[in-house]
Amino acid sequence: MTQDKIRNIAIIAHVDHGKTTLVDQMLKQGGVYRANQVVADRVMDSGDLERERGITILAKNTAVHYKGYKINIVDTPGHADFSGEVERILKMVDGVLLLVDAAEGPMPQTRFVLQKALELGHKVIVVVNKIDRPDARVHEVMDEVLELLLDLNATEEQFDSPTLFCSARRGTAAYGPDDEGTDLTPLFDTIIQYIDPPKGDPAGPLQLLVSSIDYNEFVGRIGIGRIERGSIHPNEDVVVSDYHDHDMHERARIVALYEFTGLGRDAVPVASAGEIVAFSGISDITIGRTLCAPDTIEPLPFVKISDPTIEMTFSVNDSPFAGREGKFVTSRNLRDRLERELLKDVSLHVKEMGTDAFNVAGRGEMHLSILIETMRREGYEFQVSTPHVLTKTVDGKLCEPIERMVADVPEASVGAVIDKISQRKGELSSMTPVGSRMRLEFLIPTRGLFGYRNEFLTDTRGEGIMASVLDSYAPMKGEIPRRQTGSLVAFETGESCAYGLGGVQDRGSLFIGPGVEVYAGMVVGACNRNEDMAVNVCKRKQLTNMRAAGSDDAIRLSPPRVLSLEQCLEYLADDELLEVTPQSLRIRKRILDHAQRMRTVMKAKQ
Repeated sequence: MTQDKIRNIAIIAHVDHGKTTLVDQMLKQGGVYRANQVVADRVMDSGDLERERGITILAKNTAVHYKGYKINIVDTPGHADFSGEVERILKMVDGVLLLVDAAEGPMPQTRFVLQKALELGHKVIVVVNKIDRPDARVHEVMDEVLELLLDLNATEEQFDSPTLFCSARRGTAAYGPDDEGTDLTPLFDTIIQYIDPPKGDPAGPLQLLVSSIDYNEFVGRIGIGRIERGSIHPNEDVVVSDYHDHDMHERARIVALYEFTGLGRDAVPVASAGEIVAFSGISDITIGRTLCAPDTIEPLPFVKISDPTIEMTFSVNDSPFAGREGKFVTSRNLRDRLERELLKDVSLHVKEMGTDAFNVAGRGEMHLSILIETMRREGYEFQVSTPHVLTKTVDGKLCEPIERMVADVPEASVGAVIDKISQRKGELSSMTPVGSRMRLEFLIPTRGLFGYRNEFLTDTRGEGIMASVLDSYAPMKGEIPRRQTGSLVAFETGESCAYGLGGVQDRGSLFIGPGVEVYAGMVVGACNRNEDMAVNVCKRKQLTNMRAAGSDDAIRLSPPRVLSLEQCLEYLADDELLEVTPQSLRIRKRILDHAQRMRTVMKAKQ
């Protein structure tokens, strides 16, 4: 296919603004499916975790054909924690569709991804999505998008970007906010007319920048990238080079070459400049490398991925229950798995700490919790520590990451939210009424958001929406209170029983029910007081023939609070660890022995 018949676009937006649903409809109307084919909703979210959580985690490629044109589409994640995926994907495309929810308007991640696209000089098509929502405010959202473009110093051409009005769920697009669309034809036509075809000399020497990596058990690592110049075919000899490492010139051979079509990949005999292709045969290919012709080695610059903001320690599980449930439990297994993750995830950093522990740094709590959840599903067993922020020294001052957080809350909850955020060293930067709700914008240290989501949902009675994205670095803001409660810690190893739990439940909320195996030093609940309390949940009733008034009362237990992985990470105190196994999540003290723990606490107080 000739270059002028190709368009490469990425779909970027905040989480839940309808990117994957729009790609669904583009595939349906682009003739990818048979008329009678049964297709799942959000077909691009192929991972189990993606479908369960309803979010996109990995950027994915697809392509549709329309009126003789081939449109390569990249669906990207909307969470700020996965923005490393978005940053590198933007090097593959010539333009972006910026989706904005017709009710929510531009959110923090909208700002972040749009900024990256404008920096690369990409053309932008603004798509106001979900115009069929009963609370849609299309005209105000349009003004907000224009203000955002002004804010981000868009060029004249970018400022005059075309705007379309879509309902991705119904599969319609229109040129005006009040027009009734019938299908996505206006969107396809705008992409073809407004987005430039890829540039590059098809007859020149080969240059292909690898922007994404896939893995297949049969062929190994698969590189995905765009051909910037020249052409490529299977069994061709190439040189792998790196823009940041001038000494790197490795000879390699392309074994298989694929192009993206609909939901699959088709092997092709040749591909030329402008195409987005996948190739196999180079076992150690990584993101950011350039494939060049052997006689013309000119590596391409790769976008610098933003640094991680938080870190955790992953270590070998050394609890009394270690090795019972997991398949992979040793430090060698853990090291191999983390190194394998590094090959796919450019925004993750891993550093060894001694023999049994690894320092893992990522973009946010969600970034690392998705990794933890994926590993436990694969059969790994390990422990993780409390998340800590990564600081930087700027002009001789110790600085910490500051997040721009937007909260959309009912008017009655505004006071509670502002109060809690100010306790966590946050500053209110703007406050705008949106219908019967309020939109609050804060600048708050990243560590101030640790453990806040649960409090936020309680304060807003479950009606609040919050989202944040890294904004800048600023001098350290001082001490931030983490948790107002202590922990209920099991005093002995055994099996919890109703009698023991009945005596403990008045002291706080329990995380376990009866019949659960516990060990000394394991956290079994949250204490009402701001201190840890050792409790005996394994205590059984003495079976004697003595009678006493009240001793035979029925025990009524409240249902335990079962914590999800994210809630466990939020709950952790500095002296606690989370034990992660394929079947269980257990919070435990670093020092399991009660007497030794008390001695350590007394020393710290002195």
